[in-house]
Amino acid sequence: MKKYVITGVLCFFVCLSFGQKKAISAAKNEIKGGTPNIAEARILIKGALANPETANDAEAWYVAGQIENKQFDKEREKEILGKQADDVLMYSALESILPYFLKAVELDQIPDAKGNIKPKYTKDIKSIIRANRPFYINAGIYAFDNKNFQKAYENFKVYGDIPYMSMFENDKWNVSKSDTTEMQFRYYAAVAAAAIPNSKEAIAIYEEIKNTEYTPNVIFSENDIYQRLMYEYNQLDDSVAYEKIMIEGFKKFPEEDYYILNLINFYINAGKSAEAISYLEKAIAQQPVNAQYYDVLGQIYEQTSQSDDAIVNLKKALELDPDNIEYLSHLGRVYFNLAVEKRSESDEISNQNQANDVLKKAKDYFKESLPYFEKVFQLDPKNSSAIYALRSVYYSLTMWDDYYKMDALFSADDD
Repeated sequence: MKKYVITGVLCFFVCLSFGQKKAISAAKNEIKGGTPNIAEARILIKGALANPETANDAEAWYVAGQIENKQFDKEREKEILGKQADDVLMYSALESILPYFLKAVELDQIPDAKGNIKPKYTKDIKSIIRANRPFYINAGIYAFDNKNFQKAYENFKVYGDIPYMSMFENDKWNVSKSDTTEMQFRYYAAVAAAAIPNSKEAIAIYEEIKNTEYTPNVIFSENDIYQRLMYEYNQLDDSVAYEKIMIEGFKKFPEEDYYILNLINFYINAGKSAEAISYLEKAIAQQPVNAQYYDVLGQIYEQTSQSDDAIVNLKKALELDPDNIEYLSHLGRVYFNLAVEKRSESDEISNQNQANDVLKKAKDYFKESLPYFEKVFQLDPKNSSAIYALRSVYYSLTMWDDYYKMDALFSADDD
């Protein structure tokens, strides 16, 4: 009796396995001919893929991929005939093919009972994947245009990855990563990843492009890649990589202000004034007539209480760009702050003669600041910073008529 039960169970599993094998055959039949029943084929193959007896059957996964490929071909045929294809259906099918085929190839490499590997489906799978490869570009563009950046990234990346899949390792495929078209769509994959946003994936591809020798094209430049890498590393708050790529970019493109100015800001925010000054001096050596460099250098010296160096560099900036309101304001501010410091210092001195001497120096600094703020006001009569500074300077120098004028403007601005 016990033996009979075991036999019955074994028979049940054999029948079940046979049933799933029949389902695979039935699914294949559903997609034959000119009017394939895709929906029914999907139902049949889904059961076979889920069943333990056929879940590791290479044929089941191969047929699953064939079903999706048949759906893709149906929509493509409409396009070829000038009819309206269902883009969502078409590209959804295309995206579904590869996972099934990859699993089928994996299972197709399993040795038989004698230890021999005799793949039955790999050759056909490789042929289909190669034929379909260009359409991942279309799928990526369609997804990007519809702001589905995740799908756009996946499709552009698959396009680039296919020639380097292990199944094609021994094939003669004339594809080079440095090819203009190949690089273009790797770049699009990174742009789509950044838009998701997925900075890690974007960085991986940008770094790959950066480290590949390629011919620059109109789509992107090497300079563009470095700047995009800077942005993505900054998004991840990876200060080490951010600093490294900025330094590389500055060395490679010294004429680009973008790198040096970001480097300087980075070092200033990190409290590394010496490094900021060092890079500014390098930049000035390369571009000695760049007024902005002298202005920024002057501001750093001002922040580190090196007023004499600040004045020298800010004056140099104004020599190169005399009507720049920012440069005028910065130099006026240095003199103004020196005056305020001296005035405060005089208040702390008990000896009246010494206090007067220091107060005189304060007034001299106020006088030095005056022409710069007056020029700012001349160029921009509504400049609130200039109005405030002139009001204070005129008051300190007892220039009452001018003070009252500025005071009225200052009060009006407050209203």
